[in-house]
Amino acid sequence: MDLMKSTRRNVLKSTAGAIALAAGGGTPFLKSSIAWAKANDLAKQKLSTIGVSVSVQERILSAFKAESGVGAVSGTTATFPDAQTRILSGSTEYDCWETMGERVPALVSTSNAVPIEISAIPHWRDIRETFLKPDPKFSPDAQVFGQIWADKAQTKLWMVPTIYNFDSVGYNPDAVAAEEAGSWAAIFDEKWKGRSGLNTDPLMAMGEALLAMNTTGLLEVKNPGNPSKKQIDEAIKFLISKKKGRQFRALWGDFGELVNYLASGEIVISDAWQPAIMAVRAQGKPARYAIPKEGYRAWAYGVSQLKVSRNPEAVLAYADYWLSGPPSAVVSEQGYYSPTRTIKNAMKPEKYAFWYEGKSWIGPPERGIVEGEVRDGGSLEARSSHVAFWHQWPDEYDYLVQRWDEFLTA
Repeated sequence: MDLMKSTRRNVLKSTAGAIALAAGGGTPFLKSSIAWAKANDLAKQKLSTIGVSVSVQERILSAFKAESGVGAVSGTTATFPDAQTRILSGSTEYDCWETMGERVPALVSTSNAVPIEISAIPHWRDIRETFLKPDPKFSPDAQVFGQIWADKAQTKLWMVPTIYNFDSVGYNPDAVAAEEAGSWAAIFDEKWKGRSGLNTDPLMAMGEALLAMNTTGLLEVKNPGNPSKKQIDEAIKFLISKKKGRQFRALWGDFGELVNYLASGEIVISDAWQPAIMAVRAQGKPARYAIPKEGYRAWAYGVSQLKVSRNPEAVLAYADYWLSGPPSAVVSEQGYYSPTRTIKNAMKPEKYAFWYEGKSWIGPPERGIVEGEVRDGGSLEARSSHVAFWHQWPDEYDYLVQRWDEFLTA
């Protein structure tokens, strides 16, 4: 992929950027945000972001506005395919897209993204190694490392990662045993006919189906994140047969939709996001997160600056705010991970120990978590070492989407 020539000045070389970093770089966000505001007059800028409801939360946007000095902040929630369609169709109403790393190539190849220089993100200095060095288990382009960098020197980013996680199978322990749920194949097991769920995003669900087919001996796919046309054909045939056989209670696309299905008991097993499981438990309903024997589906999500933006400094401030700690603390306590080590300073020690280190919960019950319990899957280190594949932009993306539409309409 050819690297786009940046259309934005180097912030460090500009007077405004130099003042901002000198006054606030490397300090807590509140101090550095004041520097940003003074140097760049952020009060005259407006930030309009689009992303999923996980990150586009009113409390996070309001806190960012208050601390950064940006004049106006607004957020639009949309599924990944919907947001991608809006942006690639020429929408000019958004400054940044909060998206998955595997969708960044769609922005870059259509010249809709502007690289962000890491020198403009003070809190980048605390980023985790996952985003700085490739995991030798995967080729660079088959993991987040190969998705975010705009140059080999690692000075510019197509996406500033803000959240990442390792997804699995969510299940109702009153109906499904942990051993039964411990494989991606469980979603397609006829035992749960009419009571299972599957995500509507092909970049998620296709890989899961391929993992299940590997396990059951129907296929042998080395990289479920980048299937060939033949493998896509086999997987679609499999999925259509399951759909026509009424395997799925629902094909879900939204976080809240999945929570409702699981909480009501209509779905007892599904591919899931861990925060959705926590949201079900917060309602006092049974829900757990499996440790799939094949490994987790890994992904990273972050802020990409759009070329049409007239508020570039506001985008930079927003991306840096996510790495400062407070907004990451909000999503960490829902079950996600922050890509920066500063998160440890933004959380209570006992909560960081539970969510990141795999230690027992200490204190009164909270959102369904009781004293002595440990996080499903354990520590960040344990979960990150058990990855089956990372989301990526498939070589046969157009063909995949074409066949996926056939599955959805079957």
